[in-house]
Amino acid sequence: MKQNLKVFVTDCEGPISKNDNAFELTSRFVPNGDRFFTLISRYDDVLSDIVKKPGYKAGDTLRLILPFLKAYGATNGAMKEYSSQNILLVPGAEETLNFVRRIMPSFIVSTSYEHYIHALCDTVGFPKENVYCTRLNMDKYELDKEEIEKLKSLCEEILSMPIIEIPDSANSLSDLPLESRNTVNRLNEIFWKEIPLMKADKMLKDVNPVGGYEKANAIRDIAEKTGVDISNIIYVGDSITDVEPFQLVRKKGGVTVSFNGNRYAVREAEIAVMSPHTIVTSILAEVFCKLGKDSLMRLAENWSLSNVRNVCSLQLFKKLETLYLQNKPRVERVTPHNMERLTRESSAFRKTVRGEAVGRLG
Repeated sequence: MKQNLKVFVTDCEGPISKNDNAFELTSRFVPNGDRFFTLISRYDDVLSDIVKKPGYKAGDTLRLILPFLKAYGATNGAMKEYSSQNILLVPGAEETLNFVRRIMPSFIVSTSYEHYIHALCDTVGFPKENVYCTRLNMDKYELDKEEIEKLKSLCEEILSMPIIEIPDSANSLSDLPLESRNTVNRLNEIFWKEIPLMKADKMLKDVNPVGGYEKANAIRDIAEKTGVDISNIIYVGDSITDVEPFQLVRKKGGVTVSFNGNRYAVREAEIAVMSPHTIVTSILAEVFCKLGKDSLMRLAENWSLSNVRNVCSLQLFKKLETLYLQNKPRVERVTPHNMERLTRESSAFRKTVRGEAVGRLG
């Protein structure tokens, strides 16, 4: 193992970009697709976080929506074109990625489809070989007219269902409101009984979204490739698909950072960041790389301009100082005492950065 080498790993959508590409693609191709995706995303949260369905993981929304995207005409070319034309970076993201790549090996681990991630890599100049994402060849699948009509009919039925409500305290399906339980039960029939009888089911079997435990597997692969112990990895995420990699990195002694995260991310991370700009990520990465985890955690516990100035390079400090004049970022170490408050505050801040619709998604 390379004892002194540190490695930076980040999710993409949230810490790097403001997009939720799968949500946007669904809105583009499927009628009333924003509502459709929101409902399937809530269903994904239920299966992965509450029911804990065997073989299912957070982020498998990207499997479930595929038959419907195909039925409404999505192709590789159309997905790539739309994705490349609609990349929306968090301010400072390109600069942060270039900076961290100069000081340590850096990787992106994303649930997003490869069409979007490759377009983003082209935009910011990030090496595609350092990316883990969901592989998808949409054009290899063919649906006959009868199946297309059946999928469109199912889509209309799903759109008629009430949005699933998940109380914060929910630990089982019985904790959900009756309407939501009925929706989950009908979606179970659609996805695990009806679609398996269709050709479209091959998409659900073939495509393996990089979320949940697949992100954790990517962390293990990165550690092996770079020859570092996981304790020397800093991982930045923001959503339910980051829970397993957060748990792995934290357990192994690395650093976990929620960047404008939702409740799933904050409850698993050691550091919570609320910032409209990625300069904070650059600073956390630099301190971790040069001074180690203990120094980084002390900084998170006592975040202030004066303390940052003592541990980071002058170039980064000057940029942070400028940001403080516009929109002061916040950094806190997550503890059992402040977790509930940070969850509320980070979830609210997330919506101001990414918008209400995307900010509400798991």
